[in-house]
Amino acid sequence: QVQLVESGGGLVQAGGSLSLSCVASGSIFTRNTMGYYRQAPGKQRELVASITDNGIKNYVDSVKGRFTISRDNLKNTVYLQMNSLKPEDTAVYYCNINWFSQQYWGQGTQVTVSS
Repeated sequence: QVQLVESGGGLVQAGGSLSLSCVASGSIFTRNTMGYYRQAPGKQRELVASITDNGIKNYVDSVKGRFTISRDNLKNTVYLQMNSLKPEDTAVYYCNINWFSQQYWGQGTQVTVSS
């Protein structure tokens, strides 16, 4: 079994910064992709950013230039640095790890950006 434990998040004013981190444990396949999704009230969950085990990154257009994803493979940890936050970034952020047909989710952490 795989477990994802998230930390970070909280409340910040527009223009501020927050960071998220997520530690994966358990039976993890070496070749995997880690990332963050978010879900705002009344909206579908969307991919925010992802990073493969060899460092290939992907961002949704709305966060490019503001968010940075990184990972530490030895620690099975993924980080999301969020700068220049906007009210529309408000959502529950979920950590995700996946390989082949397997995927696992974190418990979610609330990010609220006030205007």
